[in-house]
Amino acid sequence: MSHVKVEIASQPDCWRQAAKMADSDGLPLPGERVAVVGCGTSWYMAKAYAALREAEGHGDTDAFQASEFPRGRRYDRVLAITRSGTTTEVAELLDALRDTSPTTVITADGETPAAAAAREAVVLDFADELSVVQTRFATSALALLRAHLNYDIEPVAADAEVAVRLPLPVHPALAEQITFLGRGWTVGLAEEAALKCREAAGWWTEAYPAMDYRHGPISIARPGRVVWAFGEIPAGLCEEVEHTGAAFVHSRYNGGYAALGSWRGGGRTGLDPMADLVVAQRVAVLLATSQGLDPDHPRNLTRSVVLP
Repeated sequence: MSHVKVEIASQPDCWRQAAKMADSDGLPLPGERVAVVGCGTSWYMAKAYAALREAEGHGDTDAFQASEFPRGRRYDRVLAITRSGTTTEVAELLDALRDTSPTTVITADGETPAAAAAREAVVLDFADELSVVQTRFATSALALLRAHLNYDIEPVAADAEVAVRLPLPVHPALAEQITFLGRGWTVGLAEEAALKCREAAGWWTEAYPAMDYRHGPISIARPGRVVWAFGEIPAGLCEEVEHTGAAFVHSRYNGGYAALGSWRGGGRTGLDPMADLVVAQRVAVLLATSQGLDPDHPRNLTRSVVLP
């Protein structure tokens, strides 16, 4: 079994452990003006958290790729997410902000350049990974941050336990292309799902805000392609997608994950979007292995981008 399969399956327990660290020093306080930075997967988690924090009324929250952070702008706190702690753009940014802004890093290794440069470090070493492809570290960081916003992570972890064993809604032989959609905080999850399929399998994937999808991108929808939505969906979107002949995937839509039918008791109508991301991670692995690719070691990728 590949490392990434084991790491995907371990996410429910990692999320529970991360939630116990929600009172860690250095996490943003209500009312603080916050910037969240990362690269790749970590940036998508930053976008998801930023949207959630603002929606919950905790204060202005912006998300940036570390390389694109506006250094002339001032924040009450800059929060960086980096699994390795060695990514050049993140470490250099934290070092540059050392004397001007309070900084915190969420990382899997506390003995790294990023951890040394930040004023505070929250170390999720239990969520570190052997695979190049990120899964459990990124989602554990988001679980930590959701718990810090007073979300109850236990139902989310319970949904993930369902997600790791569900029959997959996408088969490589029946899907030549996948477009992922989200709204609000789930836009970041949609972008991350698309990245996983590109990284692990070299699959043609795209990602958009669900409302904007109809302003052009829907033109590529057709039979043999998939549109997969996370969280709440705009009225009529499913019908518009199905009219193109593309398959519509959504864990909360009637006719979505068939295996959820017997699980929907007690008023539950689908998976938490983070658990839905777990299903997408599993699809990415299947897309890779169906082509004989190693999902632990994608082409042209390394575990951390360290620039000379």
